[in-house]
Amino acid sequence: MPAKTPKRSSTLALPATRTTIADVAREAGVSKATVSRFLNHRETLLTTDIATRVEVAIAALAYSPSPMAQALKRGRSRLIGLVVADVSNPFSVAVLRGAEKACQEAGYLLMLFNLGNDSRRESEAIKALTAYQVEGLILNTLGRDAGAAADAARHGKPVVLVDRRHSDMQADFVSLDNVGAVRLGASHLVEAGYRELLFVSEPIRDVSSRLEREAAFRSFISESATHTDSTPGLQGRTFEATEEDTEGLDNALRSLRQRAGKRRPGVITSNAVVTLRVVAAMARLGWRFGADLGLVGFDETEWSPYVGPGLSTIAQPTDELGRLAAGCLIERLKGLDLPPRQILLSGRLVPRGSSVPTP
Repeated sequence: MPAKTPKRSSTLALPATRTTIADVAREAGVSKATVSRFLNHRETLLTTDIATRVEVAIAALAYSPSPMAQALKRGRSRLIGLVVADVSNPFSVAVLRGAEKACQEAGYLLMLFNLGNDSRRESEAIKALTAYQVEGLILNTLGRDAGAAADAARHGKPVVLVDRRHSDMQADFVSLDNVGAVRLGASHLVEAGYRELLFVSEPIRDVSSRLEREAAFRSFISESATHTDSTPGLQGRTFEATEEDTEGLDNALRSLRQRAGKRRPGVITSNAVVTLRVVAAMARLGWRFGADLGLVGFDETEWSPYVGPGLSTIAQPTDELGRLAAGCLIERLKGLDLPPRQILLSGRLVPRGSSVPTP
């Protein structure tokens, strides 16, 4: 006899849906208000029989109340929004970790929005996070969108700025002491004998931290020119490096060496992203740090000790910056009412082989 074809089940497997408070009420034979009272620990308003029925229904349906819904009923979401300019930048990731630790310790959750270095999305980020009922905002944005500052103020939420200022926003500001950090790196190169310097940055326009660092570099060169006894022949220029223009960066480094002549050429990079671009350019040119070029870069990364002879860096207190930013915001959420504060932290020089001249 031919084998029988097995019958197909007529029942379709439907995706599981989340159990709601209405389901619990139906199972227990009570109203949703009664279940809500039970969940909010107001059993004293219920009889023992009804409280038991609700408890049994919750266990039978494996019901778990939504933390967000409960928080919103109490008027608190316990959420803090963090907007970063570029999550691929090690600085942003390190600040995020510090802020997240402080938020967790205080009972808050952090929501991240990455701009991808697109300043047009600043207002979009603030609106999106506000839609999730965040209680406050930590902004590490480009600061180019004046409307973003207006959006934050209009929503009436406390804001803390990290690393980059918004010219139209009065808010707590936490950052590296950029002037002191640039002088630390430039002085280190000068003391090592470098006399033709190049400051390499991402595009500077309207980004406050980049503007401050470039201005500090120019000021250092200008001041040193008036003290020729200690820094004879010191010269310095700026170059803005983009991800696409590798040839432009290669040419800028060639020009630096040509200008230097018999003097030692040195480079200061404005962040870890630019440092990697210079490292790649050195590989393309077949140059060696120390022998052909000296370098000090902003941001101490995990890979800094392992590139070439080791990269000299200006370490930023990123964990502390993140913790302080979150701490300032949480203080505001608790009712602190003071004029906007400015907190600047010092950088730390980590010298390695890239800034040690070799024959």
